Order: sequence, then structure tokens, then C-alpha cells
Amino acid sequence: MSDTILSVKNLTANVDGTPILKGVNLEIKAGEIHAIMGRNGSGKSTFSKVLTGHPDYEVTGGEVIYLGENLLEKEPHERSLGGIFLAFQYPLEIPGVSNLDFLRVAYNARQKHLGKEEVDSFDFEEIVEEKLGVVQMNPSFLGRSLNEGFSGGEKKRNEILQMALLDPTLGILDEIDSGLDIDALKIVAGGVNQLTTPDNAFLLITHYQRLLDYIQPHYVHVMYDGRIVKTGGKELALELEQKGYDFLDQQVLAEVG
Repeated sequence: MSDTILSVKNLTANVDGTPILKGVNLEIKAGEIHAIMGRNGSGKSTFSKVLTGHPDYEVTGGEVIYLGENLLEKEPHERSLGGIFLAFQYPLEIPGVSNLDFLRVAYNARQKHLGKEEVDSFDFEEIVEEKLGVVQMNPSFLGRSLNEGFSGGEKKRNEILQMALLDPTLGILDEIDSGLDIDALKIVAGGVNQLTTPDNAFLLITHYQRLLDYIQPHYVHVMYDGRIVKTGGKELALELEQKGYDFLDQQVLAEVG
């Protein structure tokens, strides 16, 4: 059996008729952590939203194979139930929906999809309280409305808590580090590291090298104008930190020329 979790070939996509992704190629295998870096507008977040099936993004070409199946044929909820998780850059606040109830419904939906027994409220509280330690979150947050009044760091920790409960095969973290102070960043990164196994994989989308001080990627990719133009190891992220993205302009122009 192949250990490839995600295979993306020549993926193109539009937003409101404007081409954003212009031929993305990427392969992620079990046990790997990949990071995608790039300027604003390079297509990083668009790529994450296309993978999860956001309706505002129109796929115009290419293929995406997830666990041997055509991902582009699946609805967003099918992708989620099948083990793809997206941690949002800006998690929404949903007043009136308790964090605990939201987590339990999501957990049971995934359990049902996997053919496992759903759990009642009492059993779920035990399960979720055990996972709270992954992100060092106070149990009092479970009784509050989903993300309402949470700080930026608390919202991001809540995203990782969801991921811990849902146990995805592919975790996509869209700028999970944005707006975090160093303590919150360490907690969030520590949670991701605890959830990494030989059977799952993670795709980190970030502007900054500092996240990669705490989550060590196997591969770093640079996205430029809707394509991955450079791939390397952690040293590539350090190079970007030192030089910025301007040096890519010259490189890409030279290749086109």
C-alpha cells in the first residue's frame, strides 16, 4: 500500500474569475511535515481552501489525490470526515453554541464515519478533558460559546484542541502562528508536535521562519505567483528569513528568460 497521503499535480484554480493557483505540484507522505512559505497573495491560503473544498474557489485544472481517491469530487464535509482538517487563520466566533457541544458533535460525526461508537455527553467530557493538556487549556473554556471572547492565542489553541479530538490524517494549518506571542506559539507548536505520528501528515502555511523553530519540517516549499518554485529543507526557511523574498524575483525571471 502506498504511503502517499496527498498528491497534487498541476492544480489550477480561480477566485472570481481571476487565476490564483497556476500549476501547483506537491506530494505529501505519511509521517511528513511540509511547510509552504511565500508573500501575501502568492496563493498559500487559496491552496488550503481549495484542498478543503471552499465554494468560493473554482478548480480549473489538475488533480488532487487523497489516500488514493479523487479529492476534487468530494464535498467539503466528506473531505473533513475523511480525515482532512483545516486550522483557520481567523477562527470564527459563534455566539450561543457552546464549545463543548460543538466539539462533541464534530467528534461523533467523525466516529460515525469511521464506524466507531458515538459517545454521550458524560463520556465525551472525559475524552476532551484529557486532550486539554495537549494545548494547556483551562476546562472553563469548554462552557463558553465557541471562540467568543477568546484571545487570538486561545482561538488558535482551540483549533489544535479540535484537531486533537478529530485525529486527522492530514492537518492543514493556515498561518496558525499569526498574532501569537512567543508563549502561545510554543504551546500551539507543542500541541502539533504531540499529535504528529508516522501515520499522519501536516501542511504548515506560514510567512515566518519562527514557527519552524518549534515545528521541524521535513520540506519547505516557496510559493510564488500561484506555483511552488523552490523546495528545500529547514535551511530554505532560514535563507528566506535572511534575504526576504526579493531574491526569488530575480531567480524566477532568470528561469523564465
